[in-house]
Amino acid sequence: MKKLHYVFLLMILSLVSTHSFAQMPIDKGTTFVNAGIGVGGSAGVGGIALGAGADFGVAPNITVGGQAAYRSFNYGYLGINDKINYLYFAARGSYHFNELLKLNMNQLDLYAGLGLGYESVSYSSSYGSNFNTFASGVYVPIHIGARYMFSDKIGGVAELGSGVAPLFLGVTFKLK
Repeated sequence: MKKLHYVFLLMILSLVSTHSFAQMPIDKGTTFVNAGIGVGGSAGVGGIALGAGADFGVAPNITVGGQAAYRSFNYGYLGINDKINYLYFAARGSYHFNELLKLNMNQLDLYAGLGLGYESVSYSSSYGSNFNTFASGVYVPIHIGARYMFSDKIGGVAELGSGVAPLFLGVTFKLK
């Protein structure tokens, strides 16, 4: 996992050092829709999360939005087949740092924020144990991310955080 963090940091630094354009404006009405996968997990939880979300500009450099994701993980041992399903929902807010950091890149958007979410976890086992609300509850996810636009409307997004997964990778669409 540490290698992924270093690759992400190296990617951001190389993008910052090789381009110089006008700053990407994040203002009231700016809208991004993201879809992708969450990789990594904690406490031995596997599987790949599939997620989607949206960010809406409400003020200069500030967005609010939501995110939803689903992860299912099957594992077996000694003839027992267990399955864990995760369903995540979160409202979140982000601050976009390009203006503050004086980054002169029209394609790159650096941001960080936090949210309020609910995680529903269910567990079933062929051995006879079933829990519908196993470890479910409210959580406060944090995130730091980067969005790189390949064109005016389509780009890639990468986030490190404590929400859907430690690393979220996907595609982003700028609608407005």
